[in-house]
Amino acid sequence: MENTLYLELEGGRVVIEMRPDLAPNHVARIKELVRQEFYDGIVFHRVIDGFMAQGGDPTGTGTGGSGKNLKAEFSREKHLRGTVSMARSQNPDSADSQFFIVYKAAPWLDGQYTIWGQVTSGMEHVDALKKGTDQSGVVDDPDKIVSLRVAADIE
Repeated sequence: MENTLYLELEGGRVVIEMRPDLAPNHVARIKELVRQEFYDGIVFHRVIDGFMAQGGDPTGTGTGGSGKNLKAEFSREKHLRGTVSMARSQNPDSADSQFFIVYKAAPWLDGQYTIWGQVTSGMEHVDALKKGTDQSGVVDDPDKIVSLRVAADIE
């Protein structure tokens, strides 16, 4: 249960299996942030219907983070429904605390973003997140992460 996350949304629990085999440094950093309760109350600021839901920015603007960039850990893994991957800027080594969950296969992201997890249950709660109203996916009054915990810490 050390590599299982419980993402509590207003609609219910999402279970994420982390993939240290693909991205050991990202998984370690995510767990560190989770154990600091960094993600609690943070919004899904960018949600694009049929593409992905992005959160993890404490400012809620898409420009913030925890202040520690991570070196890319790209893999051959595919971005399929429920894949959890790190958001970043143009710089491949700019991932920080922001992540996204894809709603369906997004092959153009493969090999370009660090995949660190997979939703194994509760994807319907991700599907239910409030969507953005324009092409950028920025959400008015976005849904929040109620809490994010390492399963081993609460079982």
